[in-house]
Amino acid sequence: MTIRVVVVDDQEIVRAGFAALLGTQADFSVVGTAADGEEAVEVCRTGRPHVVLMDVRMPVADGIEATRRVTADGKRSPRVIVLTTFDLDEYVYDALGAGASGFLLKDVTPTDFVAALRVIAAGDALLSPAVTRRLLDRYADRLPPVSDGRHAGLATLTEREVEVLKLVARGLSNREIADRLVLAEPTVKTHVSHVLDKLELRDRAQAVVLAYELGLVRPGSVGE
Repeated sequence: MTIRVVVVDDQEIVRAGFAALLGTQADFSVVGTAADGEEAVEVCRTGRPHVVLMDVRMPVADGIEATRRVTADGKRSPRVIVLTTFDLDEYVYDALGAGASGFLLKDVTPTDFVAALRVIAAGDALLSPAVTRRLLDRYADRLPPVSDGRHAGLATLTEREVEVLKLVARGLSNREIADRLVLAEPTVKTHVSHVLDKLELRDRAQAVVLAYELGLVRPGSVGE
């Protein structure tokens, strides 16, 4: 499958650079570019991308607001990777809260950049355990109240699925969860898929945010 991509950045040279790099890959197609958040929403509506590369600091509407609008349709929405030159926790927190699936610095190597897009397009999320720990410790008290529907969704999970959700929220990969729970990795993958389906979540990044909101993980508990 060709991965359809929209590149959003207020600097033309950055947009052109990322588009040119993706043009060298047979499995990518750049279906549009945008110079601000408002334009990004329109381009995504018409271009129907699988993945959006989203800058943070832009005129008209910033990348956080654009991400919120682009991902408003839930599972039917494109996946967003937020790109920035600033390695700041608040950007990560706001981007994930808005619906982003990942976060990359603009000085990422071409190899890692392309690999990251493939990871996002496949339905996974770019969120390292270190970033997870910082987010939880610094921003847990800013999380919004959870709706009754979210709590009801949690009640549909099995005991094992809740256990897996907690470990996902702590930044563990499927392999690490398998080792922790003494399960086969494909079994863990199935559990994660069931969690996402039952809670109507698009990817692991959304699962992490929801686990924080539900209080399934506590500040300082990541990595325990």
